[in-house]
Amino acid sequence: MGPKTLDRLLYIDDSGHPASGLVVYGWIEFNPNRWHDVLGQWLSHRKRLWRDFGIAVPQELHMTEYALGRGRISRRLPDRFVRSDGTELWKDFGGEVARASLSTLRSTGGLRVGAVYRQATRATWAPASSDVYSRLIAKLEDEMAGGSSLAMLFMDGDDSETSYREAHRALPRATRRVIEDPIYTDSKSSQLMQMADHVAWCANAAIARVPKHAFAHGWYEEYLSARDTQRRPQAI
Repeated sequence: MGPKTLDRLLYIDDSGHPASGLVVYGWIEFNPNRWHDVLGQWLSHRKRLWRDFGIAVPQELHMTEYALGRGRISRRLPDRFVRSDGTELWKDFGGEVARASLSTLRSTGGLRVGAVYRQATRATWAPASSDVYSRLIAKLEDEMAGGSSLAMLFMDGDDSETSYREAHRALPRATRRVIEDPIYTDSKSSQLMQMADHVAWCANAAIARVPKHAFAHGWYEEYLSARDTQRRPQAI
């Protein structure tokens, strides 16, 4: 067996909803030598959002908030999103920003995306969430078995979620290809994790098919499938 190379970085975010029982993980992935390019293309997009919409580059783009019109990501709403009676159309504005962000993901060279899911129940959501993550790790291990690849995973959140760490440490040390524990990264300060949030949210929208989110049911297929080797979220 030849030398192994760290050539896969994955930034993973969870989605779904405990009440519905749906578990979703979505991610972005790239080779470490493309880190500069991937982040640079996203930051160019963020600078355009600042110029066009007054959305500050450090402002977190969290899909659950802004794509549904809940968050106020800009201090100056463009005139076309304000009705003559003064009503502000934050959901329409969020939709336009989301589509611009997803278009950037679609066109980012060196980027891959993916998503896995399981439909559990409200009562079984927590153990299902842990099991889906463990199966995702096992899937990555299978993909890299017999080759020279190593992978490192970044997770949204903090290390209070012990099940992720336990899934990594359950792997045989001598043969594992997913190295280290998951590295926790707060999406509020990580542009790359915000990109992963877009993937996870769109995967959830495509699977859950919530009627009031019908505008986003096709976003994964339209914007992300070209970057997904499986073309769609995978049941696991």
